[in-house]
Amino acid sequence: MIKIRRGAPREGQASVRRYTGEARRAVAFPLGGFGTGHVALGGDGALRQWQLSGVANHLGFLPDSFFALRVSSTEPPADTVRLLRSAPLPPHERPAPNVSDAEVPDAGHLPSWPPVTTTEFRAAYPFAEVTYLDEELPVAVSLSAFTPFVPLDADASSLPLVRYRFTVTNTGGEFRHGWLLGTLQNAVGWDGVTPIEGTRGAGYGGNVNRLLRRPGQTGVLMDNPGLTEDDPAYGEMLLWTDGPAAALPRAAGTEAMLRFVETAKLVTPVQLGDFSEAALRAAVADGVSPMRAPSGPSLPGHTWDAAVAVAFALAPGETTTIDFVHTWWFPNRYADFDRFGPARSYGRSRFWVGNHYARRFGGALDVLDTYLADREYLDGASRTWADAVAGSDLPEPIRDAISAQGALVRSPSLFRTADGHTFGFEGTLGASTRNWNGDAGGSCPLNCNHVFNYEQALARVFPELGRDMRDTEFSVQAPDGSLPHRVVLPLYLPQLHDVAIGGPERPALDGMLGAVLKTYRSVLDGAGPGWLRGHWPALLRLMDHITTTWDPDGDGVLQGDQPVTYDISLHGPNMFVGGLWLAALQAMRAMAELVDPPAAPSYAARFATARDTYDKLLWNGEYYAQPVTDEPHDFGQGCLSDQLLGQWWAHQLGLGHILPPDRVRTALASIVRHNLRTGFTEHGYRVFADGTETGLVVCAWPHGGRPAVPLRYCDEVWTGVEYQVAAHCLYEGLTTEALRIVEAIQARHDGTRRNPFNEIECGDHYVRAMSGWSLLNAYTGFTYDAPTRRVTVAHRPGRHPFVAGTAWGTVTVTEDGTATIEVLGGELPADLTVESAWLP
Repeated sequence: MIKIRRGAPREGQASVRRYTGEARRAVAFPLGGFGTGHVALGGDGALRQWQLSGVANHLGFLPDSFFALRVSSTEPPADTVRLLRSAPLPPHERPAPNVSDAEVPDAGHLPSWPPVTTTEFRAAYPFAEVTYLDEELPVAVSLSAFTPFVPLDADASSLPLVRYRFTVTNTGGEFRHGWLLGTLQNAVGWDGVTPIEGTRGAGYGGNVNRLLRRPGQTGVLMDNPGLTEDDPAYGEMLLWTDGPAAALPRAAGTEAMLRFVETAKLVTPVQLGDFSEAALRAAVADGVSPMRAPSGPSLPGHTWDAAVAVAFALAPGETTTIDFVHTWWFPNRYADFDRFGPARSYGRSRFWVGNHYARRFGGALDVLDTYLADREYLDGASRTWADAVAGSDLPEPIRDAISAQGALVRSPSLFRTADGHTFGFEGTLGASTRNWNGDAGGSCPLNCNHVFNYEQALARVFPELGRDMRDTEFSVQAPDGSLPHRVVLPLYLPQLHDVAIGGPERPALDGMLGAVLKTYRSVLDGAGPGWLRGHWPALLRLMDHITTTWDPDGDGVLQGDQPVTYDISLHGPNMFVGGLWLAALQAMRAMAELVDPPAAPSYAARFATARDTYDKLLWNGEYYAQPVTDEPHDFGQGCLSDQLLGQWWAHQLGLGHILPPDRVRTALASIVRHNLRTGFTEHGYRVFADGTETGLVVCAWPHGGRPAVPLRYCDEVWTGVEYQVAAHCLYEGLTTEALRIVEAIQARHDGTRRNPFNEIECGDHYVRAMSGWSLLNAYTGFTYDAPTRRVTVAHRPGRHPFVAGTAWGTVTVTEDGTATIEVLGGELPADLTVESAWLP
């Protein structure tokens, strides 16, 4: 049965995780739309990691940008001021290596007002909620911050803004009035990296702040007219509220803005006792402070701050909500990042590629007006999605993981160029990349297909963006049919054909096989037969290249130099590559049945031969190993955590088992038994789990035989691998094993030492970790087959969220297996067939 409804706006519903005390230290919740730049809300309530112009930089800090509160009462006389943040937590006695989320850039330099005693932080993506706790505050204050996030609606989820909603409640017995202050520095001209001291910084000078007054609205619009329109830092910012507000449009520092609020007064309301909305608006319209704002553009090397203060008044027990919205608009993006492959000189060319969102809007005010025009839908649909996850019956570890995946989807690792195409770095440069690079910018460009082999969240939540990445991938196909595992931007430049690429040196075989699987994923999500036919010739050329290069004798086993995601080549037969090959053959067979039926039998036959040969050759009774070759980096008798990556893909694509089911389950159990380790010591690789923590290592040798030159990164712990193994365990009915892995990830990222919204590998916000999305369908058994208009749901009682290509919502399964699908966004076919499947 299918019920359809549109979710109504809701606020302050379920939250997923709560962070208090020491667990707030490393929390940094990214806010901002897809490909628009970001700012993070810390567990202490402070804003940090300012990356609005698109330059990834976890240490980016915009001074003088905060929220504060002044609360007064006439009788008994009282006046209390607080920064709406707590004091920075001291560094952990054993800071986690390779991360920087716990760093507080303004520690020791806070504004002069006292911070609140402490905070509590809750999250239900895309909402971050902070409760400010201070016994001396006569009101209760909390914040709900978010950027609209609506599954399947990429435009709605790509707004360059943050809405901050404060809730203030008078918990005492006296009448209270006061001001909620929001401040923001005009950062137009800042490169996003060079440190700023107060209002002094490189790129500043000539900054202009303009007071915005519209009926019921107050704001400050910020720009820098002296910059040329092609300057990388050219753009606009806006701080806005619809509350009864007074503004100091220009200020030379924090103390001036705090002084503005200290001198602010509500003379008529206080004298007459009329604190109605109309009275407050009349009072602020007449001016509330004797302070004068400086005039004109800022001096060279300097910028302006801006302050907007909203008046409020509360009788005992009353509550009010106050909204601030921060929007920005930076149209310029250049392909000026690191490039892999041979060095090429392009002279002074800067290669402008632009930002897609900037083409949709004419400036920061246009962003605001677009949001306000559709505010009910954007706020309501975002909350409905957050509640669908947070209020579900998913096990808590899986619920937390699925909620946090949205932060990865909209991290600075991914962006859209002005022409609408989607691109992604492997991650963003940070503390984990200082061993070979810097810590600002994108890491390992671009659209690296062997890393994106693990990504499921982006392509499932926003299928159109996933399809676009396939379009780009096939557009750079080499004449021999191969696919380079990195894309050069702009796309008209020479691509990485017949040259050393880097990471690994030659086109990655696992990435090419993954291209087939990702294409079929898009087909199942509703890309349509026309889209598939358009790429079918490229798929045929790709498979022909793979076959002639690695399976020339036709025995179905890929042999020889096999470049893979570990930045090396494997040589002997192995199930990591072999499983992807088997899944790709099945996917080609399924796609051929849709657009080229005569080709289907040949793929089916090759699959049958390859499956039997691989299974016989590699099974050792516990797991799928590799013949000992003595080649550097081959893993031989090692137990590779990724050995069943192809089977994980096959389950997600509804292809069933590509290997004997009993052996698959035995191998998975062996991976967890041998590779899930508690306790880590120095191992010579990058450290992503340490001390007494638990994590799944890339490869282990439980029975000895570790090669002198083992698999690269073998002793590291990658969350992207952990998630795919855990999800695969769920598919096979190994629920206990799955939860052990996911719980280990979350224990490491509990906010104390690592950020639960930033999973690292070769950089921050590493895209491999988006494999975590597969936990959802693996647990619920939900699959959507658009070509056959069929949904399958596992017989797992409870209410769970789903995203299915053309619709999203919840599915409720009763004890007798009856499934009810409630569509909360998008549409499913009217003639949809819903089937229930029993779990293994």
